[in-house]
Amino acid sequence: MTSDEVTDLLTEAYIDELETVMNYLTNGIVLDGVHAEEVKESLEADVEEELEHARLLGHRLKQLDQSPPGSESFEARQSSLQPPEDTTDVQSVIDGVLEAEEEAKETYRSLLEAAEEANDPVTEDVAVTILADEEAHHTEFRGFKKEFPQD
Repeated sequence: MTSDEVTDLLTEAYIDELETVMNYLTNGIVLDGVHAEEVKESLEADVEEELEHARLLGHRLKQLDQSPPGSESFEARQSSLQPPEDTTDVQSVIDGVLEAEEEAKETYRSLLEAAEEANDPVTEDVAVTILADEEAHHTEFRGFKKEFPQD
């Protein structure tokens, strides 16, 4: 049977995905400048993918007879992804995305390990699927960082 650690990690990941949606959406709206357009387009696309991750996690929690948390369970933690005061500071958003994706990858690796230990192959599959997406996001933004003009 699935362990408390699995459901705790599913819940943590669910909340993190929704916070990421909020921050990606906001940054995709507020960024300005020539160098911002490609990053904004990527963030917009990633909003949909991160929202789908939250759906997958929420449904998995429901399948495990748990309820996905509501907004009162939310405590913001992504300080590096807050919209920059200078709306042309695309670099800070890129750095924030890289940090968020690193944290997400760690969470999904932990979830995968916990699901393996709990003999929960369905949750393992969810973790692997989302981890692959997070790896792709990280790679894309690592490329943005390499191409971004250095001051």
